Amino acid sequence: MATEFKRFTMADVPTTALPNTGNTNSDLYRPAATVDAVVIGMLLTNKSGASVVADVMIEVVSGQTGENVYVVKGAQVPVGSALEVISGKIVVSNTHASDDTKGDAIQVRCDTASALDVTLSVLENS
Repeated sequence: MATEFKRFTMADVPTTALPNTGNTNSDLYRPAATVDAVVIGMLLTNKSGASVVADVMIEVVSGQTGENVYVVKGAQVPVGSALEVISGKIVVSNTHASDDTKGDAIQVRCDTASALDVTLSVLENS
């Protein structure tokens, strides 16, 4: 089993309400079918000229155990600053199905368009 640290980024986080089941534009990360994943850090960065509000959710896909849960909801990110959302570890599930659409997704949203960037650090075992 190979272990690899990976970074995922999203510039200009969308304003779509969570959970976003209509499309994948809010999906920051979804583990591949052959991967076990542990999220080890997440940073939300406000690049606008005003305070913004952010949400982060784990969307549990059909067939998985559990329900959609917020990692953070309504978090204020002040002007010119960053918020460390995940400082511990969170396991992101997959179903080991033949495609990559079955695992949980980490979704993000911001109340202001083009105001927030996000960086996610993940440890993947495949």
